[in-house]
Amino acid sequence: GQYNHMIDRSRVYLTGMSMGGHGTWTMASAYPLMFAAIAPICGGFHPRSPRFLKDVPIWNFHGEKDSVVPVSESLRMMDAMKRAGAIEARSTIYKDADHDAWTRTYDNDDLYTWFLE
Repeated sequence: GQYNHMIDRSRVYLTGMSMGGHGTWTMASAYPLMFAAIAPICGGFHPRSPRFLKDVPIWNFHGEKDSVVPVSESLRMMDAMKRAGAIEARSTIYKDADHDAWTRTYDNDDLYTWFLE
């Protein structure tokens, strides 16, 4: 756990894909002060309380042709975040991608640069 290791608590990031994308939204909503930023990938979430996440930088990723988790799940959450006044809520929708949006996302150095800003 974090008590046995030297962890910079200001640099804890959360990301997950598919069901892990759902988990990213859920975990960050439950513990918004724990994460410096989140990057859910092709996950959905019901935006019941987006205000809890409005101070957490978010970069959301999804494939437009996703046949497992509809892209509308991400679009709905990002819209809720913007309405809640999120400090940073950006989204990348891959026009030609199905459910595997994570390969391109995790291969993108810009994600890691963004995490470390």
